Amino acid sequence: MLLLNSHVDHRAILDPCDADDLSVEAARKVECFLRHREGHKETPLLSLPGLAREIGVASIYLKDEAHRLGLGSFKALGGSYAVIRLVLEEATRRLGSVINISELHTPEVKAIAREMTVSCATDGNHGRSVAQGAQLVGAKCVIFVHVGVSDERIAAIARFGAQIIRINGNYDDSVAEASKVAAGNDWITVSDTSWPGYERIPGLVMQGYTALVSEALRQLPQAPTHVFVQSGVGGVSAAIAGHFSVLLGDSRPFFTVVDPARAACLFESARAGHPVKVDHGQPTVMAMLECYEPSLVAWRILSRVADAFMTVDDADAISVMRRLANPRHGDPAVVAGESGGVGLAGLLKVASDQNLREKSGLGPNARVFVINTEGATDPRLYEELVGLLPAQVTARNTTLTKDQ
Repeated sequence: MLLLNSHVDHRAILDPCDADDLSVEAARKVECFLRHREGHKETPLLSLPGLAREIGVASIYLKDEAHRLGLGSFKALGGSYAVIRLVLEEATRRLGSVINISELHTPEVKAIAREMTVSCATDGNHGRSVAQGAQLVGAKCVIFVHVGVSDERIAAIARFGAQIIRINGNYDDSVAEASKVAAGNDWITVSDTSWPGYERIPGLVMQGYTALVSEALRQLPQAPTHVFVQSGVGGVSAAIAGHFSVLLGDSRPFFTVVDPARAACLFESARAGHPVKVDHGQPTVMAMLECYEPSLVAWRILSRVADAFMTVDDADAISVMRRLANPRHGDPAVVAGESGGVGLAGLLKVASDQNLREKSGLGPNARVFVINTEGATDPRLYEELVGLLPAQVTARNTTLTKDQ
């Protein structure tokens, strides 16, 4: 199902605070921070010409975030960036002079960081990023996980030295519990979702995601005409859509937000015309997107700059995982986790329906941009769903290169 954005604010300019968070200057600051990160390099942009010919568009380019900073997902750009920013701001306040990223590991700043505790709730990837950021600066870290988070993902967070607190319920329940406990202990909540009175830190998390767009526009031969991005609470889709809006104005691409059908909080918000909390039902395989209430900041942005909202089923997400792992027509093989290829699943669903193609203007000259937001962050589940180990999939690219 696909809904065109009929909100009264559609195509209105961004709220000033959102425009500032997603500005060109802010994106440059994020990239400056990244240059100080050990192991940082731009993630690859992959062309899928075979698939593009098959569905009748000019091109499909996929930004592969499975290679981001050793964490396997785009979330590496957000949580850790926010933690570093917060430490530098606290150091600036205490030391009485502006402290920049080059001074992060000085004894004075490290002493301040050791006194700080950051915390968040997570489905897996955001908590990993916050924990990594805390380890980088020497701060303490507490991560709240709900019962649906796999042992493999919990272990990946714990490897960064974070304390893990398990709670009953779903992601939204873990967000509420994390916020309550953090407030009682004077910890800093570094959430990727926002609520009334809590917007600035989620804005910093979203700001971190702008680096993805900056890189992609340098790598793309032409700006895209269509973008399909998956959503949970909406942070990454809002950051990307908002930054495209800042950069390209009225020439920005047609932007479609893709929700899991079983956790379609943004789709239902678009239908209602205001933020909606959807009921928790049967879990979705798209675990990183299993969120039942949108971020208020993300909704404020997407109500203005998203052009369409749609849903895909679990079978669509799994089908794309397998398609990317078993490409045809000479396309590269891609390791995409359960939530990683959901934007591409949305594209394929639209491309298979002439009515939806016409609604979204997806014609033969369309240049499409999608993001693999995560690799095999749970390798055991990946093998179960795809029938191959991640290493077996990546080995196919070596074989393809030799054949070519």
